[in-house]
Formats: sequence, structure tokens, C-alpha cells
Amino acid sequence: MAIVEVPAPMAGSIKELLVGVGESVRERQEILVLESMKMEIPVESPATGTISEILVSAPQRIDEGQVLLRIAVSA
Repeated sequence: MAIVEVPAPMAGSIKELLVGVGESVRERQEILVLESMKMEIPVESPATGTISEILVSAPQRIDEGQVLLRIAVSA
């Protein structure tokens, strides 16, 4: 099983997590909401799989490129 890391597209803060560890997600599904410059930016899953690890929580500040969560995908 491969692991896909989901990086933050920009600096900001975590507004809302929409998934939990062990939850199945599909490609392009919204998995969390990032707040940056008073805008809400949805972050989508880059792959279909299962959430294996969440590395952030609301309202944590994050940096651009920081890994937010990991998704286990079938090879």
C-alpha cells in the first residue's frame, strides 16, 4: 500500500477537518478547509484511499507545503 501526503497549498490556518482517520475518501473530495487572508480554501484529496494519519487540527497555523495528512492508497 502506498502513502500519499497532502501538502498545504498556502500558509494559513486550519478552519475545519472534514474527515477522520480510517475514513475512506475519493479523489477530489474535500477533506479540510484552510483559512488564508480571510478566505476559505477547500483542500481536496489527491487520490482515492483511506485517511491513515492527520497531522494538524483546527485552528492550527500551517505553512505552505506543510504535510497536513496522509492517505493510504492501493497500488
